[in-house]
Amino acid sequence: MKIIPAIDILNGKCVRLQKGNYSQSTIYNEDPLAVAQSFEEQGFTHLHVVDLDGAKANKIINYKSLKSICKNTQLQVDFGGGIKREEDIQMAFDAGAQQVTAGSIAVKQPEVFLSWLKTYGPERIILGADAKDRKIASMGWQESSEYDVVDFIKFFESQGVKQVICTDIEKDGMLNGPSFNLYKEILKETSCQLIASGGVHSIVAVKKLKALGCKGVIIGKAIYEGSINLKELSELC
Repeated sequence: MKIIPAIDILNGKCVRLQKGNYSQSTIYNEDPLAVAQSFEEQGFTHLHVVDLDGAKANKIINYKSLKSICKNTQLQVDFGGGIKREEDIQMAFDAGAQQVTAGSIAVKQPEVFLSWLKTYGPERIILGADAKDRKIASMGWQESSEYDVVDFIKFFESQGVKQVICTDIEKDGMLNGPSFNLYKEILKETSCQLIASGGVHSIVAVKKLKALGCKGVIIGKAIYEGSINLKELSELC
């Protein structure tokens, strides 16, 4: 299972939100590159970068930070936030991202998302399936939809999606444990490579997600708050 630290960028700084609420952000570092380099030094090989400004603006904003991280580390970067147009996805790849996560575009313009999936392949395009009360949310989690998260994933899997990042928004940044039951249901109903995100607060939780069959786990606040042992975590990579 891939252990994937997260860097969320807002106003050029490394932050974490609570339940996706932009008004409840905590700044952890002024320099996202320094944070990325520290993860690499700890032995991590993957990184999840989210452009929070871009998610709200509907276009990539923190391009320079992404490019700096990709240029100055060997981390395999998955990038999301603000990818709504062909030029956005190309910009992310040109900056050095190995993969992009697209969620809002899959909700709003599924035909565009599927064209990207065909053009770039399922190894480079990850479906972002972020949900609140099982309903898919989009536009930086500011908008809700009527799509059930499991049905949403099943549809896109039928269209060729192989990898999915699923975040339970109610869990995100709360450090009260992941949505084990939801992930169990997704893994039962689909064959996607599932990457869990949101609420991961301990090594025990990480091991439980691995036992469920998750192919990856994204961890943010637990690392920044020091509630999870980085050395022990890196040994699971």
